[in-house]
Amino acid sequence: MHEAPKPKLIIEKLRVERGGRPIVDGLSLHVETGEIYALLGGNGAGKSTTLAALLGFLPASAGTMRIAGIDPAHDVDGARRQLAYLPENVALYETLTARENVDYFMALAGERPNPAAIDQAFDRVGLQAEARDRRAGSYSKGMRQKVAIALALLRDVPVLLLDEPTSGLDPRAVADFNALLRDLKREGRAILMVTHDLLGAVDCADRIGFLEAGRIVEEIVVAGGVDVLALHRRYGEAVAA
Repeated sequence: MHEAPKPKLIIEKLRVERGGRPIVDGLSLHVETGEIYALLGGNGAGKSTTLAALLGFLPASAGTMRIAGIDPAHDVDGARRQLAYLPENVALYETLTARENVDYFMALAGERPNPAAIDQAFDRVGLQAEARDRRAGSYSKGMRQKVAIALALLRDVPVLLLDEPTSGLDPRAVADFNALLRDLKREGRAILMVTHDLLGAVDCADRIGFLEAGRIVEEIVVAGGVDVLALHRRYGEAVAA
């Protein structure tokens, strides 16, 4: 009898403190292979602290984390090799082109994809050919995100961590971004997205967890149908905070 595959990202009873005060307090969630999990919460709910702990920037005072089976508390470099992180504001070298940025960051990761593979990644994320050899200083936020997602595609990691990925994007860019996430899900990536955007989460996520005071107070499965208005009445004010 075969064992069921374990989730690619696991958080169990996580507690993370700052200044002696718990910011994440008893948080538990898991993200399966080929699943998008949206973590919603207002400012101070613990979203960014959760990502910082997964990335190994903040220590946990209790609980466990696993990224593709690796504990970032004990092997932070190994855990980071299993994930790609998309921050809210993507930092690129302004004087380098998209292609040069990708070459540089892939070299830091010890990989050197050929030019055809880089162009294929840019094609998939929808970065126009004429933009690829322009300096990144001229890019919009949406274009910067496309470069960052292209990097994630080239690294071929199982876990993606996204921090407010649609903040500041226009509706067309949001729709394109969500479509790309669904493609990555179909390829088997496990995606954890923290966001304020309830409508965007409903559009692309499989499950949504509502975070308050460092723990999940409710989790819903989107495929079963979601009463967005009811959710907005319950959480809209807190999420927008």
